[in-house]
Amino acid sequence: MVSTLLLNLKADKIFYFVFLFVYTSLTAQNRATVTGIVTDQFGALPGAKVTVEGNSISTTTDVDGKYTLNLDEGDYVINVSFVMYTTAFKAITLNVGDNKTLDFVLETGFSVDQPISLGSRTKPISLLKTTAPVDIISPSDLTNASQIELSHILHYLVPSFHSTNQTISDGTDHVDPATLRGLGPDQVLVLINGKRRHNSSLLNVNGTVGRGTVGTDFNAIPVASIERIEILRDGATSQYGSDAIAGVINIILKEQIQTIDVSGRVSKNTLNDGFTSNFTANFGFEIGNKGFVNITGEYRNREATNRAGNYNGTVYSNDPEEDAILIAQNNFYAQNDYKDQRVMEIGSAATQNLALSFNAELPVSEFASIYTHGGRNYREGKSKGFYRFPKQIDRVVLQMYPNGFSPEILTDIQDDAIVFGFKGIKNLWNLDFSHSIGINSLDYTVNNSNNASLGIASPRTFYSGGFLYRQNTSNLDVNRGFDWLKGVNIAFGAELRVENYQIIAGEEASYTDGGNTYIDQNGDEQPSIPGAQVFPGITPENQLSRFRTNSSGYLDIEVNPTEKLLLKAAGRYEAYNDFGGQFVWKLSSRYRIKDNLSIRAGLSTGFRAPSLHQLYFQNISTQFINGEILQVGTFNTESAITNEAFEVDMLKPELSKHFSAGFTGKINNNLSFSFDYYNILIEDRIVLSGRFADGYQDILEPFNVGAAQFFSNAIDSKTNGLDAAVHYKLETKKDKLNAVLGANFTHTAVVGPIKVPNSLIGQENVLFNREDVARVEYAQPNFKINALVAYEFDKYRFELGNTYFGEVKYIHPEDGNPNNWVVNNFSGQVESRDQTFASKILTDASFTYKFGKHAYFTIGGNNIFNVYPDKHNHSSNTENGNFVYSRRVQQFGVNGANYYTKLLLRL
Repeated sequence: MVSTLLLNLKADKIFYFVFLFVYTSLTAQNRATVTGIVTDQFGALPGAKVTVEGNSISTTTDVDGKYTLNLDEGDYVINVSFVMYTTAFKAITLNVGDNKTLDFVLETGFSVDQPISLGSRTKPISLLKTTAPVDIISPSDLTNASQIELSHILHYLVPSFHSTNQTISDGTDHVDPATLRGLGPDQVLVLINGKRRHNSSLLNVNGTVGRGTVGTDFNAIPVASIERIEILRDGATSQYGSDAIAGVINIILKEQIQTIDVSGRVSKNTLNDGFTSNFTANFGFEIGNKGFVNITGEYRNREATNRAGNYNGTVYSNDPEEDAILIAQNNFYAQNDYKDQRVMEIGSAATQNLALSFNAELPVSEFASIYTHGGRNYREGKSKGFYRFPKQIDRVVLQMYPNGFSPEILTDIQDDAIVFGFKGIKNLWNLDFSHSIGINSLDYTVNNSNNASLGIASPRTFYSGGFLYRQNTSNLDVNRGFDWLKGVNIAFGAELRVENYQIIAGEEASYTDGGNTYIDQNGDEQPSIPGAQVFPGITPENQLSRFRTNSSGYLDIEVNPTEKLLLKAAGRYEAYNDFGGQFVWKLSSRYRIKDNLSIRAGLSTGFRAPSLHQLYFQNISTQFINGEILQVGTFNTESAITNEAFEVDMLKPELSKHFSAGFTGKINNNLSFSFDYYNILIEDRIVLSGRFADGYQDILEPFNVGAAQFFSNAIDSKTNGLDAAVHYKLETKKDKLNAVLGANFTHTAVVGPIKVPNSLIGQENVLFNREDVARVEYAQPNFKINALVAYEFDKYRFELGNTYFGEVKYIHPEDGNPNNWVVNNFSGQVESRDQTFASKILTDASFTYKFGKHAYFTIGGNNIFNVYPDKHNHSSNTENGNFVYSRRVQQFGVNGANYYTKLLLRL
């Protein structure tokens, strides 16, 4: 019985394997195979995309440039594309069982020839055919960039983009504000794979570029995960939603599955600080026959840089003679970790960054697929604040710190994102539904400090609280092309967004008033300052969690009346649960004078509601103003101070108008060019006010602050500018030369009077003073010119980049009146503290050598001629010698020359 059963089982297995073999053989006989190699004049092109026209079948080339396609019998057109290369097409006929070879040699192309996804809901078209200018950052640009953080890469590659490290500005030391066309960080929309990216939880409240705004943390996105970047330099609120007043940045992630890229890089400044190490890995897997998943890991560590000057103020006593004796007796300058007579760390803060990200897609049928992308970034940062001297007995517990202390701000930033969606074709309509979740949190820990009001019982380390921002976005996008006239495309869709902003209280010791007192110089007993020095903890009274929803719908129509003319109209209606609805629109056109020359123009309106941060942020911060440390309270629109004492109006949305016009083209196959003019008007621009102190002491005293500030729609602004780009290339069978020259000239002006509530009439110069106006008008370079030349031959690559930064200005809030000018110890004269910082050129250079097939070694330098911004020319701006360079306006940072080595393995 048992033996019979076993024989039957064996027979079943034999039958099964015979059936599987026959089925596989028959199936293989019904298929054909196409293989080939994709190269340029220097060899294999890993990661090139090979697609079958009119079909969803595609693959990418491996590290040796090889590809394989399995197809049924029939006639096909195979095309091969790679960013910044001219797409190649070849036809092929396949019979059952064929094994054919089809090789491709690609020639480098221009950005104007590249298909782009921004600015149009149709299938990607080139810049010669679009109605708005778009910059393309190619894979080669990213791989060969001399910088390692995304915001800095764009800073040195894109003339209209500005982002550099800030210093002595709390959380802004670790999240670089990033702007486009001289506007604010919150007036540019960031997408990843076409989906809205969430903002940072950090509100910039210190005196930096972007004060009072919230932006996107570009450096939370690992560069190794990026295939390319598209930057739409045009108002696009009606197309992509609120915030896109200055433009849209779309980051497109890698899809490659055939290669493993591993890189390591180390660098150091010539002043022997700022040592940076960066290690990345990127690889992919095939899912089924057509799906993929691409994974990236990145580790980045940067030590701090210090460009502080020698301190020349007093330490123990305000009597200079007595102080000099005490400094010598206590050997003060040997008590801290700084060199010479430095008492501060001013420059780029120390950070440690770890990121993981993924991008995946899986076809579920011939006409539909599911997709997802996302990742996690964790960053630890350490920056320093102003030194607390032993003479400042109101804020220093001398029993703990007899020589004072240098407080540290430790930040923990976590950024999480995930997008998942479904796209396909139904009845000739392209459908895309997705949901995105983004979370950004920032927590503050204060170290090496004290809460003076607790006296000797004070801790030295405090958790001071933090912030969290969460965004959930659902999108539905539908579009279809019609064969009417010379082509018509209709697109429409909807978006639902839910936002949550949280302020998280710190531990009790970080904010409490312990009641400790001290005896002042007059012999009177005074209360010590409560709260952790450098960043007082967030109190439970300021802790909150606020939600809001936004829903919108759009319609986008493109019409080609003739082969040469394209007309576009877009409209969008957005409705907020707290701000009502707003309709915005855009009209644009493009006319092709010749195949290689087009002109374009556009007129649009824009809309940006106040961010949740601007509506509800409330906190007390320590700020250094005119040589004095001041506790400054930022109060939101729900606060009694804002509503009752200052009678501030509720915030309104920003409204904008945008006009642009330009042309683009190319000459032969060697030169391309584009020029664009833009004019942007913004009404009711949301800004953070100046500090109200004098005359409000009685109101402020219960809050333990010396000044108050708040948000208001205080100004209107007008921005005019010109973007230009010229790209030249020359190729032979042995070498290749690429040269790019890009420029942006821009000027923003505050127009009309400062808008104040009725209760503050006459205090326009406090609500938004001349320094605040100058921060909008002059804190970013008035022009930037980028020139990049790359020459390749055999196994060598040389690259030389020059960036010419225009001037910036610092305007002192009180020096509009010469009576307020003070003595400049550098010259001995009574002078204004205003200063213009001159234009500068920074030069980057690199040399790359390819070892064998898989290894690339690079040695290079940033700012190789060691250029620094102008030094302060007025002694009062140095804050007793601490600040050699401005911390209020910066063109490119203060790191000086930096040299690096890099090894890239492509396996």
